[in-house]
Amino acid sequence: MDENKISIIMGIYNCEKYLKTSIESILSQTYDNWELIMCDDASIDKTYQLAKEYRDKYPDKIFLLKNDKNMGLNYTLNKCLKQASGYFIARQDGDDISLPDRFEKEIYFMKENPQYALVSSNMILFDENGEWGKTHNKEIPNKLDFIKGSPFCHAPCMVKKSVIEQVEGYTVDKKLLRVEDYHLWFKIYSKGYIGYNIQEQLYKARDDKNAYKRRNYKNRINEARVKYIGFKMLDIPLKYYIYIFRPLIVGLLPMKIYDILHKKNLNR
Repeated sequence: MDENKISIIMGIYNCEKYLKTSIESILSQTYDNWELIMCDDASIDKTYQLAKEYRDKYPDKIFLLKNDKNMGLNYTLNKCLKQASGYFIARQDGDDISLPDRFEKEIYFMKENPQYALVSSNMILFDENGEWGKTHNKEIPNKLDFIKGSPFCHAPCMVKKSVIEQVEGYTVDKKLLRVEDYHLWFKIYSKGYIGYNIQEQLYKARDDKNAYKRRNYKNRINEARVKYIGFKMLDIPLKYYIYIFRPLIVGLLPMKIYDILHKKNLNR
């Protein structure tokens, strides 16, 4: 296995409007020892056809898979993982953008700091009106940093493939949809591994009206469920179990109030 190679896994679904920009941001990376593995999750627009055009243009760099029916992100990413040949696994979403030096900085960090199983970075949030916020995750999260929510941004992450294989990838369960990354971090930390957040924004994540629609109450229940599962995995003290109910309470907020609080938290 090439210890300098990155396998980028990307589940794509109905993102024809943005996929070209996302792929072009990968093609424009300053680091070029990578492969992109996309899996279309039964899109009903032209996402697959657009992805196929790029696969045909860059057959040595881009690989394309397809689900016969919509299976969800956890199943789709596991399908990409089976194809991956890189020493490191990186993520990207089909409607987001990696800044040009993202992979160069992430792999440099991982090579220089082998004690970490994963690295992520902070993100710039944007919508149809432009950039509006930034994430600010803790540099070296410990298990108590899992209490309020996921301590790592999923889309800009890079993980050692051997570590993902040890925890058997993403858990495929409808009750973990939209929180498959949070659950993955719990599994990785439960094995004694730790991760790191680069304290700069190396990634631009689309956070628009469609993103809001995906934050439905069913997904809030999934988040509460994964907190309960994960807290037990990490032996989180019982006094913190009250935080399990946090996503359920947030999910009851009117959308306008949630929007104000969400943007206030990230627009600083």
